[in-house]
Amino acid sequence: MAALGWLTPRRRSATARSVLAGEASAEAARKSTQEAAGTTEEPQFPVHGDDRAAAFFDLDNTVMQGAALFHFGRGLYKRKFFETRELAKFAWQQAWFRLAGVEDPEHMQEARDSALSIVQGHRVAELQSIGEEIYDEYMAERIWPGTRALAQAHLDAGQKVWLVTAAPVEIATVIARRLGLTGALGTVAESVDGVYTGKLVGEPLHGPAKAEAVRALAAAEGLDLGRCAAYSDSHNDIPMLSLVGHPYAINPDSKLRKHARQLDWRLRDYRTGRKAAKVGIPAAAGVGAVAGGTAAAIALHRRRR
Repeated sequence: MAALGWLTPRRRSATARSVLAGEASAEAARKSTQEAAGTTEEPQFPVHGDDRAAAFFDLDNTVMQGAALFHFGRGLYKRKFFETRELAKFAWQQAWFRLAGVEDPEHMQEARDSALSIVQGHRVAELQSIGEEIYDEYMAERIWPGTRALAQAHLDAGQKVWLVTAAPVEIATVIARRLGLTGALGTVAESVDGVYTGKLVGEPLHGPAKAEAVRALAAAEGLDLGRCAAYSDSHNDIPMLSLVGHPYAINPDSKLRKHARQLDWRLRDYRTGRKAAKVGIPAAAGVGAVAGGTAAAIALHRRRR
């Protein structure tokens, strides 16, 4: 781990203390203002029985520690979908993602290309079945309890809750079902007669594509986006977060944290046990688990010579 120390800013601990102090001060000021105005109670959210509201959750580092695609690749490696020598590069990429907390577009593109290469020629039903096993083996213990509690609050209010992720829709659907959520929007791999072709349908569900997917689903479901909530850790999801009336920054990267503060969006951080000002949904489930190794992997794209 020491060899990866340069990935983490040296001033991280001091910055964390400064952030905590600032957020505590802001919360005290907010409470003082509310008490002076005689409005100490926050409006109830989510609103029970509001069937025109729903919640949309990013997956990687928001609902689950690390990237679902890399955990899936780890399971495929165990099942000998690819060789040991192909493991190292993507173990490094997963370590980067967990330590830096930032998606590297080149890493993610390579991972998607690799996944498509690996599943080409396999049946969709086979990968769905394997996905169930991999969830139990590598993903279940990496769900952030705090984020899970936020999703449950929407479910308890009678609202639908969707995962929105660049991960393959088959993996996302397994995770959503295991968590008791409504469903999932994810990247769609092309299949013909139930067999993967090694191509995507359109493009990965990432960045602006997520916002378009949420917009389309809201129209189909008759939702009022102004009454909906969205949750993400990444500045790449600002288009999705900006669509809804209740955006949340969860375990945010530095760019999203800055953007959220500027717009007074709600913040939650389950990585250190530090929470931002307590507004909106209470964080009922405590801090997220800190378990898990950094060496999750998926295959290196096989270059044909």
